[in-house]
Amino acid sequence: MNTALRTAVTGAVTAATVLICAPAHATPPGPGVTARLIGQRTVGGTDYTVREITIPPGQATGWHYHDGPLYAVVKEGTLSHFDSDCASDGVYPKGSFVQEPAGSDHVHIGRNLGDTDLVLDVLYVLPHGAPFSEDAPNPGCSFQ
Repeated sequence: MNTALRTAVTGAVTAATVLICAPAHATPPGPGVTARLIGQRTVGGTDYTVREITIPPGQATGWHYHDGPLYAVVKEGTLSHFDSDCASDGVYPKGSFVQEPAGSDHVHIGRNLGDTDLVLDVLYVLPHGAPFSEDAPNPGCSFQ
């Protein structure tokens, strides 16, 4: 992703106004995992939604995938990201940019292995009406 687009995404995530609160969706999210809706707009057939996701220490999003690409900035803590092969595909400390591709062939889980809350600002680019994430079963990893 080029620097201008990264700056635009970061700016959009940071500048949006809080609208409502809602729980995070995944299979199953850990206790205390929350999501707050910051802003949402539909253009053509695409929904652009910004949410703040908070994952407490020792918790995870649950296994899932997205129907459109996702872009995020780590505001606090460290995101440990794992793919469906149970392998770490990234460790993202505060200030890191995260990009997740769309599709059921990109099942993953985000975990907070640290001792402070993990807070992410996330931009979802989804087909109109699609859920934020699609639940997926644990692919056989020894962790949830």
